[in-house]
Amino acid sequence: MSVTTAQKSEKIYGAKQAYELKPLDPNLDTLPKNFLARVREMGSKVAQRKKRYGIWQEYTWQEVYQHVHDLALGLASLGLKRGEKVCIIGENDPEFYWAEIAVWSVGGITTALFTDAGLQELTYVVDNSDTVFLFAHDQEQVDKALAIREKVPNVRKVVYWDDKGLWNYDDEWLMAYRDVEQLGRDFAAKNPQYFEQAIAQGQGEDIALFSYTSGTTSLPKGAMIRHRNLLYNAKNNSVLNPSYPSDNYLSFSPLAWITEQSLGVTGHLLFGTQVNFPENAQTVQNDLREVAPSALLFPSRVWEGIASITMVRLKDSSWINRALFGLFLPVAYKVIDFQDAGKAVPPQWRFLRWLAEFAVFEPLRDKIGMTRLRTAYTSGAALSPDMLRYFRAIGLELYNLYGSTECQAHTFHYPGEFKLATVGVPAPGVEIKLSDEREIWVRSKAVFAGYYKDEKKTKEAIDEDGFFHTGDAGVFDADGHLIYLDRVSDMIELANGEKFSPQYIEGRLKFSPYIQDVMAVGGWDMHYVTAIINIDFENVARWAEKNRISFTTFVDLSQKQEVADLIRQDVERVNQTLPEAARVKKFVVLHKAFDADEAELTRTRKLRRRALEQKYGDMLTAMYQNLAEVIVKAEVKYRDGRTGTIETAVKVSTV
Repeated sequence: MSVTTAQKSEKIYGAKQAYELKPLDPNLDTLPKNFLARVREMGSKVAQRKKRYGIWQEYTWQEVYQHVHDLALGLASLGLKRGEKVCIIGENDPEFYWAEIAVWSVGGITTALFTDAGLQELTYVVDNSDTVFLFAHDQEQVDKALAIREKVPNVRKVVYWDDKGLWNYDDEWLMAYRDVEQLGRDFAAKNPQYFEQAIAQGQGEDIALFSYTSGTTSLPKGAMIRHRNLLYNAKNNSVLNPSYPSDNYLSFSPLAWITEQSLGVTGHLLFGTQVNFPENAQTVQNDLREVAPSALLFPSRVWEGIASITMVRLKDSSWINRALFGLFLPVAYKVIDFQDAGKAVPPQWRFLRWLAEFAVFEPLRDKIGMTRLRTAYTSGAALSPDMLRYFRAIGLELYNLYGSTECQAHTFHYPGEFKLATVGVPAPGVEIKLSDEREIWVRSKAVFAGYYKDEKKTKEAIDEDGFFHTGDAGVFDADGHLIYLDRVSDMIELANGEKFSPQYIEGRLKFSPYIQDVMAVGGWDMHYVTAIINIDFENVARWAEKNRISFTTFVDLSQKQEVADLIRQDVERVNQTLPEAARVKKFVVLHKAFDADEAELTRTRKLRRRALEQKYGDMLTAMYQNLAEVIVKAEVKYRDGRTGTIETAVKVSTV
């Protein structure tokens, strides 16, 4: 049920400083209009680069224009009409960008899907969005489309851009990307002004894309995002963090994620930044180092992985490197403490920090490809203050970007006003209000148009004053900084009646290089907090080998007593920072990793708490009924490729 105006808090928090955002220029009120403007300004300059077979392939703005022009007219010749929908499933590639811009240019609406989407998820989104054309990256995605063909009768064509393995497919439903472009060239010969005229018809209020919500509590909903929503959000961001045509951006986060559409695609078309596409997920670390981007957007999971990699590599490095890092990291933390307290950094500490930069931190940033990084964002699940402090110590100002599918970015940290425990203050052009239940409500010109084919949910989400009800809980501190707590529905009511955030506990625990995932559990009918913990297999396996602990599989390693003791140390460390009632009293080390394909995580790697609580109910029961272990069935994969199922005892550990 939606909350009425009468139940609202009257306190509205706006931007930290007064910024006036000008209305959109009607000549530049859509993404394709901005695309044409960039082509005219920067025609011969490099717009995009893609690494193929180890070599960076460059595409100028004029070359990108030609691909987009031909593809758009090819789709028009195939019958794509204004307002019709096109789904795209594939890795981040120039062809993905070209397809989106082409569809928008002739008035179509795009929906991006995660590449690991299963058949059920793919069927749901394609059917729910009324898709008429489907772009599929490669053979894997084409095979998925063929498998669901009978369930998506509205799809007229499946267009693929990587034809490896598809040479012998003989089906009129399938069409190569280059063949659609050829149709466009033929169409252009008879309709030379069609492309520019189609773009001129577009308006800022037109829907650009559907971005499906993560579906943590229900079926995903298609949030309808206007062109002006994307443009206003990018302008909000640029007030605090300007982008320039000389900037390099690495497109790695999935394009099915609204944040990548907002900062990546929209930033490219609005500011002319150069976009670089890594060869594949396995080469991204090397590609990142070669690009050395000025701006990065990664989900919190990736940043956690980068932190774990640096910590583990340091532990495996020479004694001199370990000694230097151990000596200078506390120095960096001390300087941060001076800065956060608003005090001048004493000369001796400034000198030590300079020495640390020269001896340790600059070489470390070079190893991870972040020597020129000016703006770094983390989004998705919240990154813990410990993790943010660590990155800041090694010289990376990493900002928690708080936003949502429906409104994109809500808050930022303003220059010189960084606070580790907060997600910043409302961005320019954004207003935030808290309900009596501490739910965060947001109003701005970036607020979406509503949920596709779901008017009831739309009315529940957006009130009569234009505030979007996020479903998130938060509080403002004395300086007007927003402290994000958790989903309202996920807040734990402790034994003393106070509410506490399980996500806060989880974020602190994931700072450990040995912990990949955590779900903290508690409630009014539970006398203490417990946790289900996933180990980071690679890091724990390396630790086990170094300590001469033998193991065979993930299952075997996870249930070693030595591993439980290792994890207990991190739980005890985090407990020291928590109020007594919120401390983790018992935990289990899970015999497997949480898996999005098993509906345990969303595609953006957020926990599906209700599903997890139900699936692992026996483990929770064991922890709350003082049992020593619980027997589970587990699938194991051996090093020779064989798989099997075994029964194993998952042990309950007490803190």
